This record gives sequence, C-alpha cells and structure tokens, in this order.
Amino acid sequence: MAKLRIAPRNLSRLPEDLRVAQDAINLPEVQEMLRKLAAHNLGICMPHVHDEATGEFKPLPDDSIQVEKDLNVSFEPVEDVLKNMEEYLSVGWFWRDGETHRILNRMWSCCVTRPHDTLHYKVDK
Repeated sequence: MAKLRIAPRNLSRLPEDLRVAQDAINLPEVQEMLRKLAAHNLGICMPHVHDEATGEFKPLPDDSIQVEKDLNVSFEPVEDVLKNMEEYLSVGWFWRDGETHRILNRMWSCCVTRPHDTLHYKVDK
C-alpha cells in the first residue's frame, strides 16, 4: 500500500496537532488499528474546523461538535447539542483517561435523525 502523504508545503501550514495526525496515519500501529476498525465498519478521522477568514485547517475546539443536519455539516456548541440529545446519533468517539467518550464529554461528530429512523434526509426549506 502506498503511504498516504500530504504535500510537504500543505503539511507545514497545518497546526502541530493536525500535523501529528497526518504523520500518524502511516505508522504501522495506526495502520493495524485501521485494519481492525474496518472489520467493524469503522474508520479514523482527523477532527478539524477551518478558519472562516483564511480557510486554513484548525483543531476542533473542545466546546464544539461537528453536526450533520439536512445533509449539511456545521459546528455547534456542545451545550446546544446536550439540550436536544434525542435528536442526535453519535458517529464519532475518542479515547481519553482510559475510557471511550462521546457526546457527554466531547464528541467530534454526530448526525441529526428523525425519531425511530436512522436514515438521513435532505429537507427543503
């Protein structure tokens, strides 16, 4: 398998946290984790946002969650998502302090769903 590489000029423009993530994807232990995750239809992601003025990559702030709603992605305050937990399906998790975390601590991504339905819909407005 070819190494997954980002162009050096692009890598140098990333914040350190995101450079670490980009470099790590090629480590043998990360590739092994990826193979094991794939057996469960899971993968690896690099949580991030983009600077509104420049479009540059930035780490996802601890107080934000990536939310997919009506087939569009936005970044919402954790507080707002916690108020309406029944509307969300967790699609991202992370490991910290010896345990798996999701929405109640900091979840990187979730999707809005309809009650009793796990399909996504585009809603005309």
